[in-house]
Amino acid sequence: MLALAVALALTAGACGGGREDADPGEPGATDTTTSAPEAPTTGFGDLASPCGPGDASGATDQGVTDTSITIGYGDDAGFSGAPGLNQEQSAAVAAMIDWCNEQGGINGREVVGRYYDAKVTEVNNVMTEACAQVFMLVGQGFSLDSGQEQTRVGCGLASVPAWSVSPAFANGPLMVQPAPNPVDVVSIQNAFALAELFPEKITKAAVMTANYAATKDTTDKAQLAFPAAGWEFLDCEQTYNIAGEADWRPFVQRLKDCGAEIVLFSGSPAPNFQNVLDAAAQLDFEPVWSMDANFYEESFAAWNQNGFADNVYVRMTFTPFEQAANNPATQQYLDLLEEAGSRVSLLGAQAISAFLLWATGAQACGSELTRACVIDTLLEVDDWTGGGLQATTDPGANLPSTCGMIVKLEGTTYEQAYPETLGEFDCDPRYNVTITGPVVDQAQLDDDRVSRAFG
Repeated sequence: MLALAVALALTAGACGGGREDADPGEPGATDTTTSAPEAPTTGFGDLASPCGPGDASGATDQGVTDTSITIGYGDDAGFSGAPGLNQEQSAAVAAMIDWCNEQGGINGREVVGRYYDAKVTEVNNVMTEACAQVFMLVGQGFSLDSGQEQTRVGCGLASVPAWSVSPAFANGPLMVQPAPNPVDVVSIQNAFALAELFPEKITKAAVMTANYAATKDTTDKAQLAFPAAGWEFLDCEQTYNIAGEADWRPFVQRLKDCGAEIVLFSGSPAPNFQNVLDAAAQLDFEPVWSMDANFYEESFAAWNQNGFADNVYVRMTFTPFEQAANNPATQQYLDLLEEAGSRVSLLGAQAISAFLLWATGAQACGSELTRACVIDTLLEVDDWTGGGLQATTDPGANLPSTCGMIVKLEGTTYEQAYPETLGEFDCDPRYNVTITGPVVDQAQLDDDRVSRAFG
């Protein structure tokens, strides 16, 4: 579960082809024109604010009125297996809605948010509700997003999510994301970095993943892409129950017996991986653990009082919070959430970037605000950093960043492990690897790399 300055051609016309061509419906036309908005009074990092006063008007699409724009956002906080799962991303969107409205909304229209809790397994119910209630989904992240796609595509609900997981959604129509995670192109800067740090261990790699699509797709992609960095995977994949296991030691023992020296784990920090680390300590098993960005999480760091997670290495395409003093956008995120009284997390920063990307597109559309206009506008964005929150990505082409860094836990603190220069991202075009195989085939990509699995 993933789950990272903008150059815009500010055009509102339909582009044709690409991820915009699922039918978003035919909104009512309006003859109202919008004068240029006043200059924003504030920005986010080095991004000029997309929010501010204006005289936009017209009920141009579902969720849009003369005075407001209703968006949906959400997480899986109600999941019984991990209460509060990813709630920080929703807190971030709520804070950004307030931030935007304090400046005058989008061209004068107030932004109204509707929160949805998918609880992992109820994602289709949430999507059915959102289909009838909101203009677009913004900054959300549902770990079982494969279960939503038929409904989302069927009702033409456009989305600028914080992150994506399933192949069909990661390359879905009517979707643009700030930190792309397409099924067919995998960013493996972390694989190259760990290969340099542990050249002997990567030839004895193993996978541990949960028994549901979100984690399985992630590890399948990694096993196809990481060999480009010299990784060799043992025939020792361990699959655990996403709801937890009564005893984690048999799984850890099998990894140890296989001779695994580096383990690619997919899942969430609490409670499953914490229980894995407890079991590993009991069995004297100390591999390098390679983790996705959702393991950059303050409660997980605070848990590591015993040092069991000191061999955890986390991939990053966002500036770590520990380096906020040298990065204005990161400091602004921390200040914003502190003012809101909410916790911070990397997924929260991704949600901020998603909101800014969406708002930039919505601002460009003025009075003619439709889903098609926003998506068409964002498909022209080929250089996005969320004001400096993240390494550069290409949202319009749905390509991940060719840059990254690795952090590791040292006690209760994350420290940059690679590259050596603090605050620097490691960049190389070879880090984006194109893959093929069953995990890609299920997305049913067309010639534009857009999923047609659901029409």
